[in-house]
Amino acid sequence: MKRILITGGNKGIGLETTKILSERGHHTIVVARENVNLENIKNCQFIGYDLRNVSGIKALVTTLGELDVLINNSGIMHACSFDNYPTQLKEDLLRINLEAPIELITCLSKQMTDRKSGRIVNVASVAGQIGHPDVWYAISKAGLINATKSFAKLVGPHGVIVNAIAPGPVETDMLNTIPVARKEAVLRTVYSGRFATAKEIADTIVWLALDSPEYINGTCIDLNNGSFPR
Repeated sequence: MKRILITGGNKGIGLETTKILSERGHHTIVVARENVNLENIKNCQFIGYDLRNVSGIKALVTTLGELDVLINNSGIMHACSFDNYPTQLKEDLLRINLEAPIELITCLSKQMTDRKSGRIVNVASVAGQIGHPDVWYAISKAGLINATKSFAKLVGPHGVIVNAIAPGPVETDMLNTIPVARKEAVLRTVYSGRFATAKEIADTIVWLALDSPEYINGTCIDLNNGSFPR
């Protein structure tokens, strides 16, 4: 049984990931602001925490004990124009999407490198590769992809595996922030003519967290079904 920390593991992609990990018998620690949707999931521990409080993450990690896997899943997006972007929304987004994941990696990497074992999965986005109308969302996800590659170089030689995924639009609540015209345009380019399900993304996260070959390290896996070929 692995001990796994997942941020935002109570909704959308994160919830599906938590369910799969539970079904496979792993102990999952969910860090999120709200304790919702977790009541019937076995081997699941909830810790209420606001990831905007980046400076408190180090103290949080010291209470969790030894962890085998970190899944940085939490993320937010705003439908704001680049030239009228409220400062507070920008700062909150950057803290949750980029600063908090990097701080978690930093705090957990020592125990993993000392053990010469551990896996980290970062949930980025195709937006970090091709751009996005929410420019700060795209910037944060591009930074997370770069952080994946940078940390893999630093901790990979010590037995730690760090990878990311870059999904296109997924059938979650975040899809509601995308304008209808943009969603229709994306669907016209998807081979299967539909958006990904949260479970499809979760299956990929779990594979990277537990089962993928160790030689896959410092990689970002595209999950967009042809809508954004590169």
